[in-house]
Amino acid sequence: MFLFQPSFELATGLPVWIGYVFTFVFGAVVGSFLNVVIHRVPREESIVFPNSACPNCGKAIKGFDNIPILSWLLLAGKCRNCKEPISFRYPAVELITALLWVLCFWQIGFNAYLPVVIVFVTTMLALISIDAEHMILPNVITYPLLIAALLVRLIFPLTVGALYFTDILAFPMTYLAGQPVWLISLAGAVLGGLFGGGSLWLIGELWKRLRGVDAMGLGDVKMMFGVGALLGWRLTFLAIFIGAFSGAVAGVGYIAYQKDKDLQAQIPFGIFLGIGSIIAILFGESIIDWYFLTFVPQ
Repeated sequence: MFLFQPSFELATGLPVWIGYVFTFVFGAVVGSFLNVVIHRVPREESIVFPNSACPNCGKAIKGFDNIPILSWLLLAGKCRNCKEPISFRYPAVELITALLWVLCFWQIGFNAYLPVVIVFVTTMLALISIDAEHMILPNVITYPLLIAALLVRLIFPLTVGALYFTDILAFPMTYLAGQPVWLISLAGAVLGGLFGGGSLWLIGELWKRLRGVDAMGLGDVKMMFGVGALLGWRLTFLAIFIGAFSGAVAGVGYIAYQKDKDLQAQIPFGIFLGIGSIIAILFGESIIDWYFLTFVPQ
């Protein structure tokens, strides 16, 4: 059963399945642009000019060969001009983006917060993909993420309400009861940012002093400042926990697979923090409620 079906139908007069189709198609189109971002941003190239071209022969890609997902399938994963293989990453990013958008629409519903969640999830996917390939989290993405998060936490309480930010009802924001909601929301954003980015910075700094090696890149810290500012400290804690757990499992598996068993092997932690952040914004409240109902005495 899909959530929030009546809101879309009442607002548009259209059946909800049209909303899902539109979300999937537009998500795939944005995923195509996301491929440009993933390829060019780490190389400090413009994401606007020139037009998309084959990475092998440099031939500009025609519009009819640039239809998300479909063109790659029709061309059998090869360039029309040089016949060299085109990476599976391109349709994969388009498909994953489209599916994530549909998941956002299903979970969040047709409301004012939906565009925020969609942009956040899309940004996380871009950072995950770039970190996986280049082991960097570019400032040109992480800085705007933080600024946008702070603006959302300030503007939403003044316009559509702060019901989307559940951290303002939890400790320690309860000490600000009676203050303007926008102020409580912004204070929660600052606390969340400090918790997300500050905790990672502290862990990395302590590890560096104890072991003499860098354990945490500043890109991860900057990314989690933005994540924390939007999600608040509770969901940010969950995102870091999921990221650390999944990263540890992946790290153990990676080391076990290696022949030389290099315990100092570097694994891009931003991948797992990004996955944790997506799970937190979409399902975090349900996970937290389940935990307290299951393990905390009532």
